[in-house]
This record gives sequence, C-alpha cells and structure tokens, in this order.
Amino acid sequence: MDIALARSWVQAIAASMNEHKDHLTQLDSAIGDADHGVNMQRGFAAALSALDGYQAATVGDVLVKTGSTLISVVGGAAGPLYGTLFRAMGKQLALPSVDAHQLLAALTAGLEGVQKLGAAVPGDKTMVDALVPALTAFGEQAGAGADLSVAAASAADAAEQGMRDTVPLQARKGRASYLGARSIGHQDPGATSTALIVRALAQVVA
Repeated sequence: MDIALARSWVQAIAASMNEHKDHLTQLDSAIGDADHGVNMQRGFAAALSALDGYQAATVGDVLVKTGSTLISVVGGAAGPLYGTLFRAMGKQLALPSVDAHQLLAALTAGLEGVQKLGAAVPGDKTMVDALVPALTAFGEQAGAGADLSVAAASAADAAEQGMRDTVPLQARKGRASYLGARSIGHQDPGATSTALIVRALAQVVA
C-alpha cells in the first residue's frame, strides 16, 4: 500500500458510509441512539475533505489525518474509537509504502488502541467482534505468504462473519448494554461499519 492507495481507501470508506448510512442508522435505532449512520457518513466525508490538498509524506500521514478528523467531527463514542483506530494505525506506518506484514502490525496497533479506550473484548457486541476475526484472517494469510489483496479479502469475509455473529449476543458495552437481554437479536452497528471499512480496504487493494 502506498500513499495514493491509502487515500483511495479513505475515499472508498466514505463512499461506503454514504451508501449504507440509512442501514447503519436503522441498526442503531434498534439498540442505540439512531445516529451511527449519520455520524460515520459525516466523519468520513470530513476526512476526505481534510485530505484534499493535504501533502502526505507517508501512508501513516493519511491515516493519522483521517483519525484526527474523525475524533474532531464524529459525536458520541464512535469518533474517539474510530479515530483512535486510524491514528494508532497511522503511527505505525511512517513509510511511503508498506507491505502486508507492516499493515498487519498497524491494524494490530489499531485494535489495541480501540480496546484500551473502550475496554471491549470479543463477545461484547461491539466493533471488536468484527475487527478481531478480520485481523486473525489477515494474519493467517500474510503469514502464509499471501499478497495484500488476498489477505484483505480474507479479512473482509471474516469481518462480515463477525458482524453477523453479533446478532445473538447480548451487548455488554456501550449504549446497547443498557437494554440487557433486549439487545439480543440485533446486529451491532459498530461491527457493521467496521466490516464496511475492512471491505473497502479489500476493494481498493484488489
């Protein structure tokens, strides 16, 4: 992945959030504040604007700029969580181009940042339920010598399965946890938007 591809990833995420805004809001209306779709669409649109004309020297510059914008623009818990994900990734990638192993290390740092901030683990019905299987799949492919496109596609499939697997879970973190057993039977909006982010990566590196 080089600087241009990192920019393309943010563009693809912005397009995906725009396309799925209503779906994310629908999911969030069942177990949250009904603002996740709007927040994610607004946040990545702002990130795209922030990158317009921005002279990035490294892949990390693009991701840190994206994360910083999300933190400043997106309300609720989503801004800090997704902003931390991208900033932590970016800080690992101070290079003009990176390979699958370097991107895996960055994704791992991003997950660690998210978990440190939100204290969520797999099974809590959060974005972590999509992120952890995505990283596992990505790591398995990268470890087997697969190129970035194969690793990213595998990660996207795993993230989407993790997203679907949140349906029978009872939320233990975030606003959805206030519902107790009533959160069961609903797909987590954070896991869904995370799966969209990973799928966008797979699309741009394909």
